[in-house]
Amino acid sequence: MNKKTRANKKKWLSKLLKIIGALALFSLLFFLSIYVGLWGSLPSKKDLKNFKQAEASIVFDHNQKILGKYFVFDRQIVKYEDLPKYLVDGLVATEDARFYDHHGIDYTSFFRVAFKSILMQDASSGGGSTITQQLAKNLFGRKSYGPFSMPVNKIKEMITASRIEEVYSKAEIIELYLNTVPFSENTFGIESASQKFFNTNTQNLSLSEAATLVGTLKANHSYNPRLFPERSQLRRDVVLQQMEKYGYIDEIKRQEVSNQPLEIDYHKFSYNEGLGSYFREHVRLEAEAILDSIKNENGSSYNLYTDGLKITTTLDNGMQTYAERATDKHMGKLQQQFEASYGNSAPWITDEKLLNQLVKNLPKYKELQKKGLSESQILDSLKRKEKKSLFTLEGDTIMEVSTIDSLKHYLKFLNAGFVALDPHTGAVRAYVGGINFEHFKYDHVSMGKRQVGSTFKPIVYTAAIENGMDPCTYFSIKEVTYTDQEGWTPSNASKDENDPHMNYSLEKALSHSVNTIAVKVLDEVGILPVVQLAENMGITSELPEVPSLALGTAELSLLELSTAYTGFANSNVSVKPYFINKIEDRSGTVLYEYRPEASFQPAYSDRTRETMIEFMKSTVNEGTARRLRSTYGLKNDIAGKTGTTQDNKDGWFVGITPNLIMASWVGNDHHQIGFKTTAIGQGANSALPIVANFLVELNNDRDYRTYTLAQFNAPSKEVLESLDCNPEKRDGFFKRLFGKKKKEKEFGK
Repeated sequence: MNKKTRANKKKWLSKLLKIIGALALFSLLFFLSIYVGLWGSLPSKKDLKNFKQAEASIVFDHNQKILGKYFVFDRQIVKYEDLPKYLVDGLVATEDARFYDHHGIDYTSFFRVAFKSILMQDASSGGGSTITQQLAKNLFGRKSYGPFSMPVNKIKEMITASRIEEVYSKAEIIELYLNTVPFSENTFGIESASQKFFNTNTQNLSLSEAATLVGTLKANHSYNPRLFPERSQLRRDVVLQQMEKYGYIDEIKRQEVSNQPLEIDYHKFSYNEGLGSYFREHVRLEAEAILDSIKNENGSSYNLYTDGLKITTTLDNGMQTYAERATDKHMGKLQQQFEASYGNSAPWITDEKLLNQLVKNLPKYKELQKKGLSESQILDSLKRKEKKSLFTLEGDTIMEVSTIDSLKHYLKFLNAGFVALDPHTGAVRAYVGGINFEHFKYDHVSMGKRQVGSTFKPIVYTAAIENGMDPCTYFSIKEVTYTDQEGWTPSNASKDENDPHMNYSLEKALSHSVNTIAVKVLDEVGILPVVQLAENMGITSELPEVPSLALGTAELSLLELSTAYTGFANSNVSVKPYFINKIEDRSGTVLYEYRPEASFQPAYSDRTRETMIEFMKSTVNEGTARRLRSTYGLKNDIAGKTGTTQDNKDGWFVGITPNLIMASWVGNDHHQIGFKTTAIGQGANSALPIVANFLVELNNDRDYRTYTLAQFNAPSKEVLESLDCNPEKRDGFFKRLFGKKKKEKEFGK
């Protein structure tokens, strides 16, 4: 070798060493930047020690009955000594064979994966994470750091894993891991998974069952034993092979268990379920907001998931049970009526414009679009069928469906909301935000705003009475065209209410929900006084200052509408609904306690309130809500108002008793889809039965007699006298014969 060649080799060697040195220095600096917290703080050993002491916060109803919990990982804690040995052995053999030999990081596995994945581009090389690293990920999650996400998160987990190994024993790490790891169907912890898929406690799992659950950890959905039993069984057998390989079982035992068919005993177990799921979610959000401004002894905010707080709410367990039962009972029947009324012409089947619009809004559609696929390719992908779990009112079921099939399936469901309030305090006693929290997270009580229909009419009539209109004022039911409202002609729903010579008193007009008269009353009173009264009654949403306001074109939430009605049972003063009575720390120190705000002043007089209660009693006794008496046989002292919006999109009902306000809404989440007929969609048929079923349940429970036997105070003599008139009268003969039949006018003139 000549001098020139040797010099060139030395030169290239020098360059290579410099490159290696630069990479090593960069790697070291990169590691140090993560270690010192430049990419976000790392849990200290003290944090990790305290983490073991984390306690779930417990949610109570107002009688101190447990409603649920908020937690990080202790879904249902199982101790290490209750874990079957073959469960632990199967986990170690499959997920981390050298678990007992390393201190959080398996460098042999790590460098093997790095070499195969990075240099040889072998996608099957595995993840290289130890059980302890996976635990670190389970406990603290991962964050996005752009292109550096994977290396930053991996290094964070490695550092955290090393610290975990210094704080906890191997047995404690296994215990923590199995209590935090996610299994199929968003199930956290081995105990929850055991109960869901095999209807047994962890300590009673068989070897086959334990191996099946361990097998799902590789890919929760793909190895779901309920959805893909054959695939799951094959994965179970892989776990058994790993156990044999590492000496935990012998060949005879492996073959014996492998020859057993996979059998599951599925029992749904989900945090999304249980009593008051929508209410608990509302309380969670509210509690987090409250706790954000309260500091603990360390100067930091309390953690709802780890600090073992006690949250006493306003909910009544019994009422909530009856409310959910009432909603389920009615919605099952109504959904059948709804689907049958449309038959094969249902919009979720035939409305191509609506379906195309919804398909293009799907996250999957947008994801495929970003990848550059054509529309036909995207639709082909969305039409590909596979096994999916679908919600039905009778329970979830597995079907071979495409993404578009699934969209159509969920599009057909009606949803509902129900709330019961104490009108004297605002305490929420029952709260049903929808038909199923797991599949329909949207809260239809406090979040959803829809046109309220005729349930707004009592506010119009209250303004009229308060402004001096006599209850025995008569209005013609005939239609009028308002020329200054683009020829708008409000009409009545009932054919029986089209006699141009018939006049109704205010009481009959409201109890029978006559649209033409409601608009005329608003015309007499004026829009601004009605809007002002509505605000005084607790409505905070912006109201449209148009004549159709009388017919309920305002969009309000069910909770907001209920608030407005509380004053009718609370001496003319509306009260704000509230959910949390108090929050205590784990030692019982009160951190927060609700104190009523004097946020509303009396909105009207006693005379007006008594008059309106009588009007709305008539609605129940002989008006649009009379099926409370005729169909459900309710004898309670109750007033109320039904509501139906244009094209039967929404059904409403608000019931008033002396000690309880009950309100319900029913409709489809997509505004384009309404009920096909008024007979099915009117508030008396779609929404009222929920309140009726609820009251039937309360009436059968002696514990609720303070609500069910309560009676309104008798109205004053003055009010009774003002109501002493015929509910209707016809025009006289000469007026019918010669009277000028003015059918057009300008609003307000």
